Order: sequence, then C-alpha cells, then structure tokens
Amino acid sequence: MSTLDTRTTLIRTASRHVASANDWLGQAFKDWMPKGLYARALLIIIVPMVLLQSVIALVFMERHWNTVTRRLSTVVVQDIAALMDIYSMYPQDKDRLRYVAQHRLGLVVDFLPVTDMPPPGPRPFFSLLDQTLSVRLSQNVGRPFWIDTVGRSSLVEIRIKLDDAVMRVFAQRSAAYASNSEIFLFWMIGTSLVLLTVAVLFLRNQIRPIVRLADAAESFGKGREAPGFRPRGAREIRQAALAFIEMKTRIERSIEQRTAMLAGVSHDLRTILTRFKLELALIGDSPEVEAMRKDVDEMNGMLEGYLAFTRGDSSEQAAPTHIGVLLDELRSEAERQGHKVTVTFTGQPVVIVKPAAFKRCVGNLVSNAVRHADAIVIHGQRDHRWLTVAIDDDGPGIPQNMREEVFKPFLRLDAARNVDEGGSGLGLAIARDIARSHGGDIFLGDSPMGGLRATVRVPV
Repeated sequence: MSTLDTRTTLIRTASRHVASANDWLGQAFKDWMPKGLYARALLIIIVPMVLLQSVIALVFMERHWNTVTRRLSTVVVQDIAALMDIYSMYPQDKDRLRYVAQHRLGLVVDFLPVTDMPPPGPRPFFSLLDQTLSVRLSQNVGRPFWIDTVGRSSLVEIRIKLDDAVMRVFAQRSAAYASNSEIFLFWMIGTSLVLLTVAVLFLRNQIRPIVRLADAAESFGKGREAPGFRPRGAREIRQAALAFIEMKTRIERSIEQRTAMLAGVSHDLRTILTRFKLELALIGDSPEVEAMRKDVDEMNGMLEGYLAFTRGDSSEQAAPTHIGVLLDELRSEAERQGHKVTVTFTGQPVVIVKPAAFKRCVGNLVSNAVRHADAIVIHGQRDHRWLTVAIDDDGPGIPQNMREEVFKPFLRLDAARNVDEGGSGLGLAIARDIARSHGGDIFLGDSPMGGLRATVRVPV
C-alpha cells in the first residue's frame, strides 16, 4: 500500500471516530436535556441569567475590586513609607510618630528588635490583598518585609526590617481591601431568585393551558368528553384551542350526518326486506321459497353489519366498566356454543370505555376464534397505562402476510381460516374501528396454543 493510500485510510478512520464521538455526545446531550416544555422554558431563562450574572460578577471583581484594592493598598503603603521617612529623620521621637500614625493615619506602629523578623511564609494563592500589598511594598519600600493577611480577621500585620529595628504596623483590613463582596453577592443572588420566581409563576400559567389542550385532545381520541375545556392562555394557545374545538365540532357533525343518513337508508331497506318476508310467507312452503328466505336473512345480517361498521357506535358515551364481568359474559356466550373457554384477568378491572362498543370489539374477536377453534383462552391485564385483552385459540390461524389485510372491510380469506365465513367480512374491521376510537389498536400474532392470538390494547 502506498503512502497516499495509508494516509487516506487514516484520515477516513479518524473521520469515522470523530463522527461517532459527535453522535455519542449529541445523544448524551439529548438524554441529559429535560423533555418537558416547562423544564426547557425554565432552562432557556435560567441559563442566560446565570451566564449574565457570572459575567457581571467576573467583570466587577476584575475591574472594580482589583482596582479599588490596588488603590487602597497603595495609600496604606505610601503612609507606611512616609512613617519610615519620618523615623529615619527623627529616630529618637518614636512616641510622636506612634501618635501621628494612630490618630492621623489610622495605623498602629511599634518597633521591635531586629531579631523579631519572621522568615517569609507561603502566600495564599487566591488572596488578592496579599498579592497587591506584596507588589506595592516591593515597589515603594525596597526593604525586606513580612505580611500577615490571614492571621487576624479585621487587621493586617506588616513588618519591615530597618537598619536598627523592625517596624511593625497594624492596619485595618478595610483600609487596604475592598470588602463589599458580600453585599454584591447578596444583591446578585437576591435578584436572581426574584427573577426565577417570577419566571416559574409566569411559565406555569402559560404551560397549564397547553397541558389542558393536550388532555382534551387525548380524551377526544379515546372517545371521551373533556368537560370544562375552553380556550385559555396566550393568544397562540387560544388559537390552537379554538382550532381544536372547531375540528371536534366538524368531526361530530360529520358523524351525526352520516348516522342520520344511514338510519334513513336502514329504515328504507328494512321496509323492503319486511315486504319480501311477508310475500314469501304468503307464497307457501317450497324448496325455492326456503332458499329465498335464507337469502333475505343473509341480506338482513349484511345490512346490520354495514350499518354497524359505518356508524361505529359513535353515540355511546364512555363510562366506568368492569372488564372482568364483560369477559365472563363473553365466555358464557361462547360456552353455550359448545366451546371450552378460559378467562383470567389481572389488575384493576374497572376501566373507562364505551361498554357496548368495547364488548362488541372483544366479542367479534371471540366469535372469530369460536368459528375456527375448539379451545379458547382470554386473558385481560390492566396496568398504569394500558388495558390489554388477548384472545388465544388452537385454530388454523392466519398467514403472517395476511394479518394486516384481514382488517380491510369486506375482505374474506380463501385460505385455511376464513375470518368472517358466512358473513360480510366486517368482523375484524369493526373491532379495529372500535379499538381505535378508544385510542388503541388490535394486533394479530402467533398463539402459544398453536393458533391465532388477537390482542386488543387501549389506553386507560
């Protein structure tokens, strides 16, 4: 392999590693970030506020505290230098020098033997006063010195070695250092807390209408009412709520119009079928008449199936329903037809659904199993999110590639398992339509009994 190929391979490998690292960091950042709008909005407000306060604090400390501390330290060092000059000219007049230092300059001065000069000690790394005093003493005094800025809380001790003595000076810390940091931090933290409290209260009132709109939309998707819902909040949120209400009204109006039309069609067709039955009864009994009666009964059943599918039981209201009792009723109906049915249920059995519609949904699946199997097992389970009802049977099942096709209206299988044999091909379509009107769905899979497993899952 040439050098160019090797270099190209290394560049590609490095690019892949960089891309993988970027993907990992991006995913980690997404996982770390809050998911809710309320938390994200607070983060959008808090992060800039914290950054702004931090920058202000840094600038204030660097430009204000440092400048003020340097100037104050310079004044103290100049006073000490002046006292040193006076002592060098009048070494015998120490008492007058102490008096002038204490009453005019606010310094306490004493003279110690030359042997009382301590060795230089370690300087505090983060002490601005220690660093500033050291620089100013080195520039203005030019003699060996020793300072203690941490030994006493309110005083600063400075020792300077003279020719025949050690001059010890005590100065107030406030005279050499800008000590108003606590006040600044208090105001910074106090204003931040006030702003944060206002932001929390404001955002909570703005987020609440969005949550109510989401709850109303979820309830409508489950076929339930949302009492007391009305547009609230900001203008954009009110517009979204009004659009939802208008959409809900249009959907309900469309369903009502369809139901009214189907009721009229049903009445007209049933009138014609009643005439057929009456005319057949007047003709008498014969093999041809019996065949026509079966055709009329089949037409009547198909008509009922079409109407039930298109109507979708939209007029029924959701109510608390005991699912365990409902499954026991379906078991009794199946056992009357000579089938062995086992029913189990776990969890809280009372769920808010449309009772008749949900019973029809599960009943269609049980009827499908009864038509093609001998043994049936029905298991219901309710957790904090979902109500799940699974119907297992030992029948021939449905081919995997046809498990979605069978939900199409009017579709019949010609394979081993005809889903709606003798019917109109609407059983599973009606069941899925009811499940989806509750915000759930129906899934088909393989049963451990060897046949088909039909699972109804709706949110609670």
